[in-house]
This record gives sequence, C-alpha cells and structure tokens, in this order.
Amino acid sequence: MVVVHSHASSPYLRDPHHTALHYLLRRAPPSPPIIYATSPQPLSSSSPSAASTRRTLLVSIATTSFSSLILSPPSKSATNTEFFDLPNSGGVKALDLRAGTGATPVDGDQVAIHYYGRLAAKQGWRFDSTYDHKDSTGEPIPFVFTLGSGKVISGIESAVRSMQVGGTRRVIIPPSQGYQNTSQEPIPPNFFDRQRLFTTIFNPTRLGNGEGSTLGTLIFDIELISIRH
Repeated sequence: MVVVHSHASSPYLRDPHHTALHYLLRRAPPSPPIIYATSPQPLSSSSPSAASTRRTLLVSIATTSFSSLILSPPSKSATNTEFFDLPNSGGVKALDLRAGTGATPVDGDQVAIHYYGRLAAKQGWRFDSTYDHKDSTGEPIPFVFTLGSGKVISGIESAVRSMQVGGTRRVIIPPSQGYQNTSQEPIPPNFFDRQRLFTTIFNPTRLGNGEGSTLGTLIFDIELISIRH
C-alpha cells in the first residue's frame, strides 16, 4: 500500500478557501487512482493457457485521498464563513479563519503579526511570508509595526485594527489600499521577489492599458501575535 502524507505549516492553511489548495485541487485527479498488476502462474500440462492463468492483483492507493485531506471543514472557532467588507477600509474584504481571544489594538500600539502575502495578478504567487524569516534559532520572526503610522500599506492596517490577539484573518486588498510606492512596508527581503512584485504592480505598459484596477490586488493571511501599548 502506498500512503500519501500531507502537511501544512500553519493550521489555518488547511482552510478550503486557501488559494494554493484550490490550485492543487484543480490539478488533482477526480478520484484515487487504481493500479492493476498481473502475476503469471506457472504453466503445467494440466493448466489452461497463460492468459487464463494470470491472477489480477488489486493495489489501492491510500484509503484517504489527497482531496479529502485538503477539503477539511473550516475551524469551528472561525467567526465568519464568508468574506465581508471591513468598515472604513476603502474596499478591503476579510474572512476570519480563526477568532482571537485577546485584546484589540488601537492606533499608536506596536503590533506583531505573521503573514503570508500573495499577488492576485500572478495567480496567487506568494511574494513574502514572515514564516520564512528565521532568527538564529530557526524561529520565524514576526513583522512589527506601529498601527496608524502610515508606514504600512493601508489594507493591512485596516485588517489588524479590528482583530484580536490570537486571531487569523484573510484579507483581499484592492490596489488603492495596497502598495502605492516601493517604500511601503512590508517589503519582501528577497531582491528577486521584491523586483517581481513591484515591476508587476507598477508596470507602466499594463497600467496604460487600464489594468491598474487589478494589478495591485493583494491577498494576505494575517495572524495577530501580540500588542504593546
């Protein structure tokens, strides 16, 4: 028997709405494959022909298919099952993947978050993740900023402003609330990722063709780690 293992680095990535999971699912076979193998029996003077003496061996692939693994139901702690418009956010849509139980930040607070950042114009390409930023012990380093400082793209500030510590939220950020210049945070530390991100968002030819309303659309999964007043 061949066993298929699936592992996600963060619990909320098992959510069925996750872009990468839909990407995989579209390419997954509709049902677990069945492989047939034959093993010929030795022939004797009293045995039938070789074709009739073969046994059919059925080899089944793992009893739990990959599709069933990635289509696990949403967390029961999630407060919403559909995207909703964040008030006074300029069009940011949010989906709470996990409800927080801690405090809610206010402007002036220093907040620490983990995030996955993806670019919709590149089929959900992940351009940055704090889980890839490791310290000397191998632990991921959260992104820290002051809420309301204006140094971070508006869509992230709008998302964090109404979260509670311990919560995880997915947000779809329209271009008007995303990157307006190349100095706004968070900035991917990898040069090639940063170059690909900004050359896509600020592509003059595509902007001239009227694609500005879609080029800069961002998708962020944000986990609020802590608040310091």
